[in-house]
Amino acid sequence: MKREDLIRHLRENGCIFTREGAKHSVFFNPSMKRFSTVPRHNEIDNFLAKKICRDLDIEAPKKK
Repeated sequence: MKREDLIRHLRENGCIFTREGAKHSVFFNPSMKRFSTVPRHNEIDNFLAKKICRDLDIEAPKKK
């Protein structure tokens, strides 16, 4: 999955960008008060994308 698609999915589900780390971006889900990091790679493995969504307590992105 492309990083932009994952970030778009996170924002559509109410997550907000909080800060940049050394090699990742940190997102926050205010309704569940949960954080997760998204690596700054062009491609993100589908398993990792599902884990990030699970950490933020949102639905996993649909496959295209």
